[in-house]
Amino acid sequence: MNKFLPILILLAGLQVNAQGYEIKVKLTPFKNQYIYLGSYYGKQLPIVDSALLNDEGEAVFKGNDPLGGGIYLVGYPDKSGFFEILVDKQQQFSIVADTSDVLKNIRFTNSPDNVLFNQYQQFMQQKGRSLDSAMQLRKTNPESAELKEHIEKTNEEIKTFRHRILNNEPNSMMAFLLTAMREPEVPLADKHPGGKYDSVYAYKYYKDQYWEGVNFFDDRLARTPFFENKLDRYFEQIVVQQPDSIIKEIDWMMGYASANEEMQKFLMLKFINRYLNQKYMWEDAVFVHLYTKYLSQKDYPWLTENGKKTITDRAYNLMANIFGNPAADINLPDSTGKNVSLYSVEAPFTVVFIWDPTCGHCKEVAPKIDSLYNNKWKKAGIKIYALAKETDGSKSDWLKYISENKLQWQHVYYSKEADKARINAGTPGYSQLYDVQSFPTIYLLDKEKRIIAKKLAFDQIDEILDLKLKDK
Repeated sequence: MNKFLPILILLAGLQVNAQGYEIKVKLTPFKNQYIYLGSYYGKQLPIVDSALLNDEGEAVFKGNDPLGGGIYLVGYPDKSGFFEILVDKQQQFSIVADTSDVLKNIRFTNSPDNVLFNQYQQFMQQKGRSLDSAMQLRKTNPESAELKEHIEKTNEEIKTFRHRILNNEPNSMMAFLLTAMREPEVPLADKHPGGKYDSVYAYKYYKDQYWEGVNFFDDRLARTPFFENKLDRYFEQIVVQQPDSIIKEIDWMMGYASANEEMQKFLMLKFINRYLNQKYMWEDAVFVHLYTKYLSQKDYPWLTENGKKTITDRAYNLMANIFGNPAADINLPDSTGKNVSLYSVEAPFTVVFIWDPTCGHCKEVAPKIDSLYNNKWKKAGIKIYALAKETDGSKSDWLKYISENKLQWQHVYYSKEADKARINAGTPGYSQLYDVQSFPTIYLLDKEKRIIAKKLAFDQIDEILDLKLKDK
């Protein structure tokens, strides 16, 4: 199976507007060493700047262009640790910190956002330790009413503290972060329609409130450690797992993100990387949609030609074999030289077996497929349409193998000459039409030759057939 490198490595340089930043740092106990300024970027941690500490342990991060807002990290010289800071509109400020206990021994000048952030971090550290201790004690004393009350009280204190920030400092960077992190609270059963718990209502309420207050055109989201995880959870656990639902959500987000180049880039790369390597067969439609709507007729300054070519090639390989769509017809000669069309094979289900007679793995799989065919599939009327692609071997190798192994399937042969002729005529070859990247490649088609499974192992195909035949 081919692996695709993240498109992130194919990015061209990003241009930013001119303003400038200057962050002065005094960091005890380090001297005469480099410290680093990094940022979150989804799950990445790119280094943005570096500065040399002087004899007094002082350094300045400075640049002519402003930093994008978000959560940044000041990294220690020996890579033993770091502390987080907020960067937003105010980008000229000072930090004095002692790494022996940085949360308690850090001071900010000219940065109200970071003062509030530090207060929040200290509060959460204290409450977090209290909760951890109570939770550990509950493992040995699960019925303790006192521990239960303590946990509930602590959680309520955290909630109250967060609400206070949202109410008192609504325009602060902390308010922005807390809004983006907030988990929807589904109303209690007595507040549900009819006063009863309704799982459909709870799901819809949770989904509708999941992104409440979040603006996808705000690029500060990209520079947080939580946004990408929240995005993953939304698409993997909350959105209905089928292509139309996923596509609808992507288009909704991209509609807002298009107002901000950085967020457009972040989300586009996120979705491309995610659906370039599909976890499920139906995700091919999502990737093709991304290509046709956002990339086929558009260029972006952050995407190189090599990156776009990788995406384009993959999209073209998927277009003709999207899960649920009719498979491309195949019309090739059988062992007698007579052309046999895939669509001429009448069966409730057809297994398309694309292989190479000289491929060692194919020689292992073919007898197992034949055993399933003879013992189970044939009785149910299932047929096998086997396309042998000429690579290193020859037609005689193909004929010899099917004769020696008594493979009584519908066999056709795809020669190098036939492949070349299709390509020269501007017609996609069967390898492209069926996205053949390794041998064997196996498809399962229904009576109308729609693709109901593809690129699976033979035993997985058998499991799907068992289910389909049982349903039928």
